[in-house]
Amino acid sequence: MSAPRLPFRQSGAPRSTRDPAGTRRPGAHRPARRYRRLLSVSDQEATPAAPRRVVVAEDESLIRLDIVETLRDNGFEVVGEAGDGETAVALATELRPDLVIMDVKMPQLDGISAAERLNRNHIAPVVLLTAFSQKELVERAGEAGALAYVVKPFTPNDLLPAIEIALARYAQIITLEAEVSDLVERFETRKLVDRAKGLLNEKMGLTEPEAFRWIQKASMDRRLTMHDVAQAIIEQLSAKKA
Repeated sequence: MSAPRLPFRQSGAPRSTRDPAGTRRPGAHRPARRYRRLLSVSDQEATPAAPRRVVVAEDESLIRLDIVETLRDNGFEVVGEAGDGETAVALATELRPDLVIMDVKMPQLDGISAAERLNRNHIAPVVLLTAFSQKELVERAGEAGALAYVVKPFTPNDLLPAIEIALARYAQIITLEAEVSDLVERFETRKLVDRAKGLLNEKMGLTEPEAFRWIQKASMDRRLTMHDVAQAIIEQLSAKKA
């Protein structure tokens, strides 16, 4: 039986810098030098990082104004303001800020419930503000997904570290989720490759090492992932089996 047909190789393979005898062509190194010079210049001319974007939700307008001024004085960009939880969730969902700062007690939707919604939908990290510091309230805030907690009255020296903690924790969570997703993808690829190897053994008489090398070579030759190659093998050989 003939080997399964896979998608064509993609065009645009890099050209070799060596001649058939294996020696480097004259001047083949020059583009790399030019690239390094350009990279060096671009590094020197790199613009500062964009300010981090924040939505502030506080039903007391004077406190909200103080928070906004503190943020702007410290390099943050306030992209939205809200006086209730529902508006805060709507603004954050629309604007996708880097951070949301919310009071716990607000009309229409309290801060803890709003934080829970934002956390469930992976919108942005949340810093909660409250005049109370009871253990039960702190636990509820943590369960809702708030990553930092500031008790009123507070100063910039209280608020700013809490913001940095929330942003750092959120970055760690995103990294961890990406690692978990990568592990899941690798596991799924391994399952597909094992199944494809079995079909290559059954239909083409390849041993397990031969089948694996066949899949690996097809992946490199066609510039496809092993996941895609294995999937194509399964689809074609399973159809022939049926």
